[in-house]
Amino acid sequence: MLCTRLTNARILTMDPDHPVAHDLGIWKGRIVGLDEAVTSLPAREVIDLQGATVLPGFVDSHVHLAWTGLKASSPSIAGLARVEDVLATVAEACARKNTPGAWVSVGGYDQRALGRHLTAAELDRVSHGHRVFVMHQSGHACVVNSAVLDLLPDDVPHEDGVLVESAMGAVRRLRLPYAQEDLADAIEYAARECLTEGITAVAEAGIGGGLLGHSPVELGAYQLLRDQGRLPLRVQLMPGGDTLRPVGAHERDGIPRGLDLGLRTGFGDDWLSVGALKIYTDGGMMARTAALTAPYEGMETTGQLQDDPEHLTSLIVDGHLAGWQLAVHAIGDRAADLALDALERAQELRPRTDARHRIEHAGLIRPDQLPRFARLGLSAVVQPNFLRYFGDDYATIMGAERAPWMYRGRGFLDHGVTLVGSSDRPVTDGSPLRAVQFMVERASLSGQFIGPDEAITVDEALHAYTVAGAYACRWDDSAGSLSPGKRADLVVLGDDPRRVDTSRIGDIEVVATFVDGREATDGKKL
Repeated sequence: MLCTRLTNARILTMDPDHPVAHDLGIWKGRIVGLDEAVTSLPAREVIDLQGATVLPGFVDSHVHLAWTGLKASSPSIAGLARVEDVLATVAEACARKNTPGAWVSVGGYDQRALGRHLTAAELDRVSHGHRVFVMHQSGHACVVNSAVLDLLPDDVPHEDGVLVESAMGAVRRLRLPYAQEDLADAIEYAARECLTEGITAVAEAGIGGGLLGHSPVELGAYQLLRDQGRLPLRVQLMPGGDTLRPVGAHERDGIPRGLDLGLRTGFGDDWLSVGALKIYTDGGMMARTAALTAPYEGMETTGQLQDDPEHLTSLIVDGHLAGWQLAVHAIGDRAADLALDALERAQELRPRTDARHRIEHAGLIRPDQLPRFARLGLSAVVQPNFLRYFGDDYATIMGAERAPWMYRGRGFLDHGVTLVGSSDRPVTDGSPLRAVQFMVERASLSGQFIGPDEAITVDEALHAYTVAGAYACRWDDSAGSLSPGKRADLVVLGDDPRRVDTSRIGDIEVVATFVDGREATDGKKL
């Protein structure tokens, strides 16, 4: 007997062997059949979806759950365009702290809205002796006051209190670690936000180290949620590349660096597992630190790499040799060159046909780099909503020649590169449906078309958030399509993205999200 049969639905399975179904049978959290295979079977419960559209649960292959949750509970200056208003918000946040010298964190900072960066001196006027940390929206920069600067070593570079990339990391290390219970609360908040958007599985892009790690025992916060029954969706964790260290393995193992006990990609279960090793090579476009081969338009800077190129190459090669899947952050084309060279070198030293290495962001990819992505079997994990919300600015700083190369779609697919959708939440909106709309339209919120030749079809965009996302996270045997034997993770939509006008896709209602056959909001078991 089935636990549940869904009926009277338009089920877009994303499985070419049975692309559309009307009935779906579920038993113990797994899909057991479609249409006539289950229609006549008895079921404890039959749910009539009254013609609603059903898709596999969306996979967001690049998120920051802890940062999202912590940011939601912090004061924000997002959207403020006057320095006076920003300082007033900071002053109010400091006034709420009763402990002298306490840390005050403020999120949502973006120098573009103000026309310039804040300064330490300005923050000093409103900090009242507290240590003020104002986090850039991109996660690649911050502004701090003099009380924080006084704690930093003399060799940490800053410009009037503005610190970027590894220098920002030096500030964050002064504040770490966060307690596991606090992280768990933040993660749960963000995970439930994902569920409202139809997301049933995510890849957490960097724990324990790197720019955005929160604790050397950060994995324990996720395990705490799992132990307490509070982990509402499936999570894959990417350890930061700087968590690797010499491990003294046997010489025949060929592992120069690794995690203790030989832990690597694949350890875990259906709910919580270790994914790719996250390695940063450059910064971001918003902070003007993405590493480019030619200067930003109207500027002298070409951005920056996160470290010495030889060090980054060694880390990528060692991660590959240790058996990791790699998720290499490379936004600018210069960073992509470094990543491609290092991954090619790694494969020469030890060929791994199913490594499934990923380039995270792939924000500016030249035409000559596309065939190299394909030859190396890389996935491009892009964030379409970056261009939906920031595209006008990004197009300006890249210039007319380079703007069409940003966050590509068609170019990757035509070269046989796996195109994967993701959000980088909380940098911008996490909605997969709004991202799908952008991938088809290639239009920013202002209506400006950004690389229109990179537009793809609705089916291809949905594939990026389902089948391709599962592949990039090595979940393709159990997720990504609504096929018999796979997990009953699905989203019920108020309309069919393939049938509505493209301009309406982002506004389609997410009626319900199910994980493991359980409705995410009321706990109803299917």
